Amino acid sequence: MNQAIADPAIQLVPVHAMGRDMTIECQWIAPDKTEGDLLVFLHEGLGSASMWKDWPARLCAAAGCRGLVFSRYGYGNSTPRPHDEKWPVDFMHIQARDALPALFQALGIDGERPILFGHSDGGSIALLYAAMYPERVKAIAVAAPHIFVEDITISNIEQARVAYLTTSLPEKLGRYHQDPDSAFWGWNDIWLNPGFRAWNIESFLDRIACPVLAIQGEGDEYGTLDQIYGIRRLAPQTELCVIADCGHSPHRDQPDTVIGAVSTFMGKLNSRHP
Repeated sequence: MNQAIADPAIQLVPVHAMGRDMTIECQWIAPDKTEGDLLVFLHEGLGSASMWKDWPARLCAAAGCRGLVFSRYGYGNSTPRPHDEKWPVDFMHIQARDALPALFQALGIDGERPILFGHSDGGSIALLYAAMYPERVKAIAVAAPHIFVEDITISNIEQARVAYLTTSLPEKLGRYHQDPDSAFWGWNDIWLNPGFRAWNIESFLDRIACPVLAIQGEGDEYGTLDQIYGIRRLAPQTELCVIADCGHSPHRDQPDTVIGAVSTFMGKLNSRHP
């Protein structure tokens, strides 16, 4: 069991989603704030609530808002994925269409219009949620999102598989997940499934009505800048933030730069809509 669960700020929330009962690990940031925005953080394909560390709290402090960090099904201290369960090709669509609304309902925040910050797979889920439920979201910021599958992505996910089988990567992931095999193999198996090569969410992007901030590092090892250029082409209200000396995790590689970009983006939202 991940030791982070001892933190009294972390809750295990009962949720019914995707046709099953589960518990989802959640942590609130500045929950006593009664005014301002709610910023919801959607983690990457191997992430969890604890893997964000203190970065969400730093961003919320800079933006003057409250936040919600959570671990998706199969991650962190949320209900683990059974080892014989394979994710479907449309697993990110299902997260956006079903799992995220169910969590918001369970938390009693389904009447709010949050701002979503999504990283990698979490960024793709944020894009899909904003397209599927345009009236339910105020804005989204996405860092290193995927809108289609690239060779560079598959190559590095293949390298991750080798690392998981031959290095101490399982022990490292065990710091953030009660069942690292659940997290790793769910993600790795579907991305390397030949049927996933055709995965593409570009047809959804012109449905996004809210403001979008798309962030990517110039050295992203899991995708080219075509990902965020594609978002702006299809959702022209998108602001781009391309960061030098930065890989696939902008909030870890250049944390202050991303905090500045997101807090400025949020400030402009509120100046437009007081």
